[in-house]
Amino acid sequence: MDKALVIRARVIVASNRAASGVYEDTSGPLLVSGLRKLGCAVDEPVVVPDGEPVGQALREAVAQGYDLVLTSGGTGITPTDRTPDLTRTVLDYEVPGIAEAIRAHSRDRVPTSALSRAVSGVAGRTLVVNLPGSTGGAKDGLAVLGPILPHAVDQLRGGDHTRLQE
Repeated sequence: MDKALVIRARVIVASNRAASGVYEDTSGPLLVSGLRKLGCAVDEPVVVPDGEPVGQALREAVAQGYDLVLTSGGTGITPTDRTPDLTRTVLDYEVPGIAEAIRAHSRDRVPTSALSRAVSGVAGRTLVVNLPGSTGGAKDGLAVLGPILPHAVDQLRGGDHTRLQE
């Protein structure tokens, strides 16, 4: 990653049980570590209960001007999985190819990844990407985001379309 392009990132974990202390979240620290390896400036994850607290955390991150916000959890089909719905209320527009690429990356190994309702898009100049709450989902998300993240953030900052090196 270009040293001039320091990407400020936030990780938001949506989990009722982790937020209430029933167990310790594992996907958030994995995402933080992975983002740091990609050269991002990122603090420890923010853990909130499912539902509206996710929307509030997203709005705060966008207001604080983060380049990237990754959510972990709440993307499935259970009644409490509302992260994609709340994310859509914050986004200015969706970038469906990112969520589709993450699902495709996982599909052969984890057939249930097809049940993910994760979305991705842009709020202001912040790229927001929903990821599943599992460590495998976190790893798959980082694998897909790594090669495209610098270009995406450069574009959101007003950069010109440059040809990516093959």
